[in-house]
Amino acid sequence: MILSGRARVVPAVAALVIVFGTPTPARADEVRDREWWLSTLKVAEAQHISKGAGVTVAVVDSGVNADHPDLKGAVLTGRDTVSGKDGQFDAEGHGTAMAGIIAARGRGRSGFLGIAPAAKILPVRPSDDTMFAAAGIRWAAAHGAKVMNLSFAIGPSDNLHAAIREAAAADVVLIGAVGNSGDRDNKAEYPVSYPEVLGVGAVDRTGKVLPVSQHGPQVDLVAPGKDLLLPVYGNKYLMGTGTSGSAAIVSGAAALIRARHPDLSAAQVVRLMTSTATDLGTAGRDDYYGSGELNLVAALTATPPRASPSPRSVAQAPAAATPVPASGDGPGGGVPPLLIVAVGVALLVVAALAGIVRVRRAGAR
Repeated sequence: MILSGRARVVPAVAALVIVFGTPTPARADEVRDREWWLSTLKVAEAQHISKGAGVTVAVVDSGVNADHPDLKGAVLTGRDTVSGKDGQFDAEGHGTAMAGIIAARGRGRSGFLGIAPAAKILPVRPSDDTMFAAAGIRWAAAHGAKVMNLSFAIGPSDNLHAAIREAAAADVVLIGAVGNSGDRDNKAEYPVSYPEVLGVGAVDRTGKVLPVSQHGPQVDLVAPGKDLLLPVYGNKYLMGTGTSGSAAIVSGAAALIRARHPDLSAAQVVRLMTSTATDLGTAGRDDYYGSGELNLVAALTATPPRASPSPRSVAQAPAAATPVPASGDGPGGGVPPLLIVAVGVALLVVAALAGIVRVRRAGAR
């Protein structure tokens, strides 16, 4: 039987989240082999460069089961914005699955391995109400989150958008799933449709966009999202497909980049991922693939780009901008042009006054 990981709580959210199948009693020693995206994205090579150490990723979702063996040591206390208690509880499994994709430690050479296994997960719940989700976003931004995974969909609200803007202003990389209704109901979802959020769609093993992956201007990147084996509640695994998992993969990538380049702004991290993506579909940016598929190694090895104001403008910006002369490269050897003009005017005034004085003295004689 196929069910949505979130339908038990709020049916309106079910269109977005990953679609789970029946529990999979996979053994720890076979789980790693079933994470096909690890080889597609060259995760082993990427983790030789960075593992996300020192970066906290907030998962605003259904909570996270911190006692899953693959997540041991990865999950911080977090917050339940309804009860005021911690976020280490997940009766649905969706938040645990996202946390696993992002930062699962595995068990040595076995068990589930996340994209950024040295990053920390900050679980925040719930995400099925604009007021509580907005409160969770604000709380996470105030408690050290440098990346925020938003694999949920709720209606738009001024309060939610304000929280998103505040998190962006606090230099948090905001990453959301674009939705799973595809061509059937390709309506705008929130918070991913806000311009401050990097929107992620889903592709299969061949790089083809999934029919369920929604399209439109909110799509900035795509990442693997089909047939994902995921850690969930009860220390089990479920097979899932959808854009939620794709967004979590990109959140893990953002953690790797922030660990490797701690001085980069959130906008620069986003630009690094979109500018190095593998172009798919129509040449250039399009509404199905965005800028293309995440290229993890390229993002980690490329020269960091200049910042841009938002993920949406980042994705649509040209690859290269006209360089601005650095200090010392322009006329005046690094002296600001306005200062040069001011000094020139002052000298002319002094010269004029001196001339007037000379004329008066000559007349006095």
